[in-house]
Amino acid sequence: MSTLVSIKFSRRAFLRTSSLAGGGMLIGFNLFTACKPKVEMPVDISKLNFNDFNAFIKIADNGMVTIFSPNPEIGQGVKTSMPMIIAEELDVPWDNVYVQQGILDTKNYTRQIAGGSQSIRFGWDPLRQTGATARQMLVNAAAARWGVDPAECEAKQGIITNAKGETLGYGDVVNDAATLEVPENVVLKDPKEYSLIGQDITNVDIDKIITGKPLFGLDYKEEGMVYASVLRPPSFGKVLDTFDDSEARAMPGVIDVIRIGQKARELLGKEEQNWTVKLSDSDKVVVIAKTTWEAIQGKKAIQATWTEGTPLESTDFQDKRLLGLLDGKVFTTLRKDGNVAKAFEQADKVLERTYESPFLPHNCMEPMNFFANVTEDRIHLVGPVQTPADAAATVAEMLGRDVADVHLEMTRMGGGFGRRLYGDFVYEAAEIANAIKKPVKMVSTREDDMTTGVYRPAIKYRIKASIKNGEITGYHLKEAAINDNMYGLIPNFFPAGTLENYQVDVAKYDSNITTGAWRAPYTNFLSFAEQSFLDELAELMDKDPVQMRLDLLQKVKGTTDERIEYSPQRLEDVIHLVVEKSGYRNPKPGVFQGFCAYYCHNTHVAEVADVVIENNTPVVKKITVAVDCGIVVNPLGARNQIEGGIVDGVGHAMYANFMFKDGAPESNNYDRYRLIRMNEAPKVETFFVENTLSPTGLGEPALPPAGAAVSIALKKATGNRIYKQPFINNMMAKEVIG
Repeated sequence: MSTLVSIKFSRRAFLRTSSLAGGGMLIGFNLFTACKPKVEMPVDISKLNFNDFNAFIKIADNGMVTIFSPNPEIGQGVKTSMPMIIAEELDVPWDNVYVQQGILDTKNYTRQIAGGSQSIRFGWDPLRQTGATARQMLVNAAAARWGVDPAECEAKQGIITNAKGETLGYGDVVNDAATLEVPENVVLKDPKEYSLIGQDITNVDIDKIITGKPLFGLDYKEEGMVYASVLRPPSFGKVLDTFDDSEARAMPGVIDVIRIGQKARELLGKEEQNWTVKLSDSDKVVVIAKTTWEAIQGKKAIQATWTEGTPLESTDFQDKRLLGLLDGKVFTTLRKDGNVAKAFEQADKVLERTYESPFLPHNCMEPMNFFANVTEDRIHLVGPVQTPADAAATVAEMLGRDVADVHLEMTRMGGGFGRRLYGDFVYEAAEIANAIKKPVKMVSTREDDMTTGVYRPAIKYRIKASIKNGEITGYHLKEAAINDNMYGLIPNFFPAGTLENYQVDVAKYDSNITTGAWRAPYTNFLSFAEQSFLDELAELMDKDPVQMRLDLLQKVKGTTDERIEYSPQRLEDVIHLVVEKSGYRNPKPGVFQGFCAYYCHNTHVAEVADVVIENNTPVVKKITVAVDCGIVVNPLGARNQIEGGIVDGVGHAMYANFMFKDGAPESNNYDRYRLIRMNEAPKVETFFVENTLSPTGLGEPALPPAGAAVSIALKKATGNRIYKQPFINNMMAKEVIG
């Protein structure tokens, strides 16, 4: 049950060029920040270790290009889209590009992570700069060979041409280019010149994925490797007392049974500059075996006794605590404009509603796993993790080693959704390897993941608005959450800035149940609450819900409030686009439509859900979505992210529930945890606002509006408002939904 609960990152950039010992050109680059103008080069290039770079371009003598991507790939497509940005500015045919996963390099990168839908946003400028710099160096080398001005030469699709029509390939001049100084102030392409960006490019790993080639953490193997299965506390709040391993040791394939936890507990309360950890107080029992199956069977044979270390919480208790917080007076105010109390006193009407959500597990298709081998020379780690640098630093601290001893390789991940931000499974693998002095793969089962994981926290929102003379005069949002409250930017999302009297207050209580980021943290439920409330508010005021939002946006246009995170114009643009494309003003007979517009993770999204009644049951048939994410690097990958986020959002809002009884989850596999089925997934039609603004992320922004749009459509279809997720359990709509 150990989990990393808080992570801080800094950013650093570098750009350097050198000749490879075997010929060719190497350019290292940081994907997240602008390049430094000057970087000292190693004196002896021949001693440069290729693995010293965590991200770079390599151009071979034959003109082929290898781009090493340092980002963890969790299905968000950055292993394809980020190299596309480099290849565009480098101006090389995509067919000539190979993409490989880089390893962790803590010396040169401090934000080598996957999370927050930020990779493309932070990588856009430095990636273009990197590609353009490499292109200019190749042009300079060709010009020097011809004895002409580089300005007279042009590079296109891997070929450099001079004014006389003479040509040289990149491979012809790559060795010369490697000896040149890195140029400054290179010219970047105008978006009108793009030939690769904006094209549908297939995932670079797709062939390996569909043919079962080793890409994922579970695929990784080494000679002499053993397997480990970990017995963790059966409930949050219990700790290990004693255990009998005699039956397990007698089972086929079982090599050893050990107890771990001491190393992890030594970290409790310690903080380093870039990471903070919180680990469970309990020891764990580990079965070491020759195969995964034998390790899991051995774990089942362990007879353990557990004692109650902290109170064992149940869902009923948690609900009462959260409602008590909303009813109480102890809050932290995150934003306060005007005087909401006075607005309510003077109001003609006041609307107040409470919205509730459950815990949710992440349910990654690939369960948590990691490889570790701890020797005197180094700590070798391999597997799927979204925060490799923090995992490496924590392991080094835990084992009393220098972080330079840690060599971490990233595999592709079978889903992350925030779960793999937390490196508890990495720490377990490292502690086990350190104890047994053998290479080991720690593998969790589905039941392990669901019952001893990190969850989306249960949250309740209470929203209150005042109406005076037909206008909204006050808005007060209260949040009660378990363990952590919404982060500071969210109170500055829409409708912040549109109302004179606006306040956001938060309260929380600390639980022993581990919680953390879940795809689109906080906004995944807040969007449903706020957007449903705005729809009901429009109904109460007898206003069109779309026009009401457009009117509110007019009030914030031209604002000087620097706290506002969203763009009123861009939000207005997606609203107009989705209304047009969905036929919202004139729905087909029997189609009930719900509208939602939302901003999060730097991207503006509007969605319309179409619900119909089939066999007296509401069915979500289609979601129309309009997105402004700036320049769309890879439309194919972008649509995949949007469609996946919407199906995820609809499914969890409609069906997902996760309850606790005496500290233990009541669901441990898919037989009791309801996920959306293939035949229940709605059709998704995606439309992009076309502009030349810098791109933003897409892994998360399409999810939050989905549940809101569906709930509003369900209201029109059933006549019942929904205030609690999952919708299928909502008593007000139960007769219809079933």
